[in-house]
Amino acid sequence: MGAAQTAEPPQIPAHVPPELVRNLGITEGEEFLAAPHKFMAGLHDSQPPVFFNVSPTHGGAWNLINYEDAFFTLRHPELFTTAGATPFPRDPNNYFYMIPLEIDPPDHRKYRNILDPMLSPRAILALEASIRELTNDLIDKFIDKGGCEFTTEFGRPLPVGVFLKFMGLPLEMIDTFVGWAMGLLHSQDRATAGRCMMEACAYLEEAIKEKRANPDDGAVSAIVHAIVDGAPIPERDAFGFTFFLFIAGLDTVFATLNNMWVWLAENPDRRKEIRDNPEKIGAIVEELLRVFSVTFSGRTLTQDYDLHGVQLKKGDKITSILPACNYDPKVFENPREVNFDRPRKPVLAFAGGVHSCMGAHLARLEIKICLQEFLRRIPEFQLKEGTKIEYWPGGVVGPKSVPLTW
Repeated sequence: MGAAQTAEPPQIPAHVPPELVRNLGITEGEEFLAAPHKFMAGLHDSQPPVFFNVSPTHGGAWNLINYEDAFFTLRHPELFTTAGATPFPRDPNNYFYMIPLEIDPPDHRKYRNILDPMLSPRAILALEASIRELTNDLIDKFIDKGGCEFTTEFGRPLPVGVFLKFMGLPLEMIDTFVGWAMGLLHSQDRATAGRCMMEACAYLEEAIKEKRANPDDGAVSAIVHAIVDGAPIPERDAFGFTFFLFIAGLDTVFATLNNMWVWLAENPDRRKEIRDNPEKIGAIVEELLRVFSVTFSGRTLTQDYDLHGVQLKKGDKITSILPACNYDPKVFENPREVNFDRPRKPVLAFAGGVHSCMGAHLARLEIKICLQEFLRRIPEFQLKEGTKIEYWPGGVVGPKSVPLTW
């Protein structure tokens, strides 16, 4: 996730060796924004497995780029807590936790249980027909035009439309909602992030009141009316849970699809390979998720810890650069190659451990359906002539615009 740019450069703790300090511009530097996934894959060629990042927006933290290190970190909350893991500005006098992300075991499971039945593989499969229908409805609107702006005409309305229906929030407010998410996740301006935070919070507080008075079958209503430890969920916890889902669900699949379609537009032979091998769709989705993962994962050390001979201290921040971890050459042979026959290995596109993404099954289904239906109906397409892909700064990696023609 992203954060507004800080006014002061991060302080370097005394225990950090000077030779491990880096300012690589991760998430906002010119080289990163020119080709983010190429940049993150290249970290394995130029950087140690753990280094201290002092970049303006994600600085003041140890960064991990090895798959096994991230895998371990994500699965040991007793050593690496998620408390305070997200840097969104919050009123200290009316603080809320991003639930369930910032709640560690054993309490984590109590909150996760609220929505798990709605996000189980069986529940998600029940959505397949409606997602496929929405996918084709969107394609119907531009298929005869000879082109589209993929990000706004498909990449955004498909996953966000599905998400808002799941949440029980009004689809007609999609542009407002996305605007708030973009301001929080990608703005390099503190004032913009603060305004978006204030407006989103005000809206969600009213939405929660409405769901409390008028329950429905959406996720917000399920949260508001949940029972935790035998009692109604505390009001501030209900808000924190709703806010976290709202922000997390508006940008990640959107960014992932945009990344994938840039690659598809540039690789007609690989589009044909996908169309010609429908039985491989599961493996195809996993490989594209590996190559085009979009998020980072932050933790805080609960005790001193030695990692590769580097002394980390209690209270230190750690960020696993998950896209880089998915390019780890020790785990994935020829990691920059898109190989649909690659031996299966869990990818870290959805983090992992107890805090793995609740919406992972839904995201996979959406990507599968998008690939199947778009390539079936529009098998030949390319980037609009003269297009230069530019990327948003911030902690969700995706292009600003993907103009297609056919």
